[in-house]
Amino acid sequence: MIQTYQMYIDGHWCDAADGSTLESVNPATGQAWCRFPNASAADVDRAVVAAHRAMTRDSWSRMTATQRGKLLYRLADLVGERADHLAEIETRDTGKLMRETRAQIRYVAEYFRYFAGAADKLEGSTLPIDKPDMFVMTVREPIGVVAAVVPWNSQLMLAAVKIGPALATGNAVVLKASEHAPAPLLELVKLCDEAGFPAGVVNIVTGLGDPCGKALTIHPLVARIAFTGGPATARHVIRNSAENFAAVSLELGGKSPILVFADADLDSAANGIVAGNFGGSGQSCVAGTRVFIQEEVFDQVLEKVAARARDIRIGDPLAAETEMGPLATRGQLTHVESAVQRSLENGARLVHGGRRPAGQTDGWYYEPTILACPDQSIASVREELFGPVLSALRFKTEAEAVALANETEFGLAAGIFSRDAARSLRVMRQLRAGIVWINTYRAVSPMAPFGGYKSSGSGREAGMESLLDYTRVKTVWLNTSTEPMGDPFIMR
Repeated sequence: MIQTYQMYIDGHWCDAADGSTLESVNPATGQAWCRFPNASAADVDRAVVAAHRAMTRDSWSRMTATQRGKLLYRLADLVGERADHLAEIETRDTGKLMRETRAQIRYVAEYFRYFAGAADKLEGSTLPIDKPDMFVMTVREPIGVVAAVVPWNSQLMLAAVKIGPALATGNAVVLKASEHAPAPLLELVKLCDEAGFPAGVVNIVTGLGDPCGKALTIHPLVARIAFTGGPATARHVIRNSAENFAAVSLELGGKSPILVFADADLDSAANGIVAGNFGGSGQSCVAGTRVFIQEEVFDQVLEKVAARARDIRIGDPLAAETEMGPLATRGQLTHVESAVQRSLENGARLVHGGRRPAGQTDGWYYEPTILACPDQSIASVREELFGPVLSALRFKTEAEAVALANETEFGLAAGIFSRDAARSLRVMRQLRAGIVWINTYRAVSPMAPFGGYKSSGSGREAGMESLLDYTRVKTVWLNTSTEPMGDPFIMR
């Protein structure tokens, strides 16, 4: 049986106007498991108009910040209560481990609680203005309709850091889910409805990048675009925003470096490398796929990582004992295989993996793969693979490590492993990355902003800074004088 989903527009579940549909494939089996609408530009227009209309309805526009926060608290509770169900849907749709999706979704509830608590904490200010008899203050107001575009990986968390601050600050949202795996977000929107958000405040559309994504990001009523995805698509988003002058934030790809110095706790470093590359089958924008190891401990660290990689249990992502599941799409598997083959042909040495695992005839599985690379010209070092492949390179000095780490177009995250705190802070300041983990990796929190430098994007998600990005500042001037306003043609 193939499960059927609908879109959610203006408080109603609906199909695409022309009846067009797409299918999502379970990566663990290679078989279609659900069907969903393929939205047209007309469907997107209905969703955006509904969101814009909701911004002016009394039920939402006159709601206090505290009341909005209470709705978000209710949504957080529902997400926590339904975490097992949401996790199973996400695992079927994306191939991520059930135990990983369950833990992540339970933590997603904390993101909604954070934004719920922050809803009535944003303040304006009074200005010590340089003009007599003037009282001047600033107030923060909702920016308008938010177009939130979310990919398939970690999609519930990536949706939470967009719709959470958007709703907390009084905006309305049109969420576009990935055409590869939209089901978890369609389940999430059911909870938004159950939590009591008024019709039109949260809408979700599903479909291809063109026309669905394009129609959303060029729509004249969209005031802000929050996009997570790849740099190539982001360039289209930026061009599209020229049509409506929407504010844009971009959380894009990465080729994050992990630096391991000889004085590091090597077991900790090895665990960080494994977490940063094989967690989620390597399908993370912050994957630490460029591993730089000081030459005197290079072989020792690589052997520790390889030993753990050999023991990783690959299999059904719904099974409790599985440690690594499949890649999300057949195209992703083909891309990874091609890049690894090109890397080996150009001088990389295969330490472990490099093939589909024996016994996994169904689904899109690939072994955890370790390549020892001579330099950064190798394909696996340069390209974002979005798979369980790490490239290990040697360095001699601290200065060389920093130079190698920064030698990339990306700048999302970085990791440092060293017992020398002064060195860690010194290196951290030189790394061109939006997130730097020291003696840990892949830690996140709703309180901590994340985002990138360079081709890894602009803007920040999570933290108090993200709420400010969903508001506009209005400046209010009040003349307190009892005298009439002066004649504008008499200059003093």
